[in-house]
Amino acid sequence: MSNTIEKSIEINASRARVWRALTSHTEFGTWFGLAIDAPFEVGKVSTGKITIEGFTHVPWHSTIKAMEEPAYFAYTWHPYAVDPDVDYSGEPETLVEFWLEEGDGQTSVRVRETGFDNLPAHRVAEALRANTNGWGFQLENIKKHVEN
Repeated sequence: MSNTIEKSIEINASRARVWRALTSHTEFGTWFGLAIDAPFEVGKVSTGKITIEGFTHVPWHSTIKAMEEPAYFAYTWHPYAVDPDVDYSGEPETLVEFWLEEGDGQTSVRVRETGFDNLPAHRVAEALRANTNGWGFQLENIKKHVEN
C-alpha cells in the first residue's frame, strides 16, 4: 500500500481564480466545509471548525507551510483526526501540497498528501482510506465552487 495520496482535476477557470479559492481562508472554508478563524499566513497555525454534517465536533488545525503565488500551496495537519476522545496533538502530521498549472483556459489542480508512514501504525490504513476518498470529494468541491 502506498503511503501517498495524489489526485488531480481540471477546472475551467484561470489560475488566479483557482489560487484565490485555494488560499483565501473564507473561500477555502466554503468549498472544504470549514469555518476558519483567520487568513492563512505562512508559518502560522490555522484554526477553525469543520462544518460538514457529522463532523461539526471536529476542530480544524493546520500549519501553513508555503504560499507561492500563483502555483504552490502547502500545509500540514493531522489526517482524519475525528475522534473527540483522542488527543492527536502528539502525532506527526502529514503534508498536503497543491500545484496549479494553467493552460488552454483551464487550470490543472494537483494535490498530494504524504507522511502517512509516520503516523501510529493503528491509524495509517484508516487515515489513508478516508483521505483518499476525501481528496476526490474535495477536488470536486473546489471545481464546483470556482466554476459556479
